[in-house]
Amino acid sequence: TCAEMAAIPLGFNIDTPRWDQGTFVGRLQHFLNITDPRTVLVPEGELDQAKTLVESCRAGLVPPGSSQEQLLYAKKLYDSAFHPDSGEKMNLIGRMSFQVPGGMALTGCMLQFYRTVPAVVFWQWVNQSFNAIVNYTNRNAASPISLRQIGVAYVTATGTALATAVGLNLYTKRAPPLLARWVPFAAVAAANCVNIPMMRQQEIINGVTVTDKDNNELGHSRRAAAKGIAQVVVSRITMAAPGMIILPIIMERLEKFPFMQRIRVLHGPLQVLLCGGFLLFMVPAACALFPQRCSLALADLEPELRESIMAKHGDKVPYVYFNKGL
Repeated sequence: TCAEMAAIPLGFNIDTPRWDQGTFVGRLQHFLNITDPRTVLVPEGELDQAKTLVESCRAGLVPPGSSQEQLLYAKKLYDSAFHPDSGEKMNLIGRMSFQVPGGMALTGCMLQFYRTVPAVVFWQWVNQSFNAIVNYTNRNAASPISLRQIGVAYVTATGTALATAVGLNLYTKRAPPLLARWVPFAAVAAANCVNIPMMRQQEIINGVTVTDKDNNELGHSRRAAAKGIAQVVVSRITMAAPGMIILPIIMERLEKFPFMQRIRVLHGPLQVLLCGGFLLFMVPAACALFPQRCSLALADLEPELRESIMAKHGDKVPYVYFNKGL
């Protein structure tokens, strides 16, 4: 019967990934699941119920009558809305599941309003404010950051984006029109290189918690933090790249058609929709580029941490593991 098919298998562990996280395809399936933009519309009460169900399941207390399907859906909601380190509910704007609706609106507007300096300044500022919230929300929660550090990170990243955008905007005035359309991407890429490390500076200063393969804590590593943050920067730039590089080429071609010249008012909404199409695939694909549980060879750690691990464990720990954040 259906009820038997949905029964929870023996030894079911809600935290075991459904797909192989050692492969890109497995990670892509995982992130397609948890960055599903529809989860943004789930009411707060239902998210809290999902958290309660996941925590009950972890404690071995599965409510009677629960099916495996219900538990997996609860885990999907839990992963989409709660921080993997702290278990705290993340603000809506900072969730990866909000990247498609939020990102498509902002990217579409940056690509549409790129001609005048005030428009460039306004949309880059809005975009960096959005990025700052996302980066703060998805940091490694074991490394607290002060309000002053958040402020400095935000101002620095916004300044970098504006300087890049305005500078290139003026520089491309005499360049081919397509180059001017690529200015927003250059600004976003430059700002990501500043915004993410600045928002997560505590991890670089104090290191992130590293564990062995069984999750036993081994210490804190600054080199692990640097590796994780570098991977996140690459992921974020990759997330934005196809939409911000290919879409301008598409719009450049489309705008030459007479029917497109007659509906100029719809160019903005069209770019927003097309951005959404790119981001629907690129958000999970970019998140899946690198494993969430990042590893670092013992030989690549700081000498003092490496020596302390070897003193306690000998050569039983060839790799250390840590959460790289998103």
